[in-house]
Amino acid sequence: MIEQFYKDLGLAFAEQYGTTMSQMFGKPCLKTGKKAFAAFFNDEMVFKLGREEVNLLKEKYRHSQNWDPSGKNRPMKDWLQIPNDYKEDWADLAKQALDFVDAHS
Repeated sequence: MIEQFYKDLGLAFAEQYGTTMSQMFGKPCLKTGKKAFAAFFNDEMVFKLGREEVNLLKEKYRHSQNWDPSGKNRPMKDWLQIPNDYKEDWADLAKQALDFVDAHS
């Protein structure tokens, strides 16, 4: 069910913003052009928001963490993994991530 939430989000963003659903590190992701801005990982969403914003949002989203797709204790500082308890915020976070990536491309 959570994966379907991701897919619905991806389809909505494709229609509204012209983004695509793709793969990054073998994980489903959303891209603008060739740049990923969100991913689906372990039934949670991951967003590229920039280091400063990630550090601020960790306090708001309990149990969120920097994304470590390799599982080798090398978290990505610009990416925040958000538990599915907060799925109602995923669309807003995805838009924020899209805007961040567009601004830094």
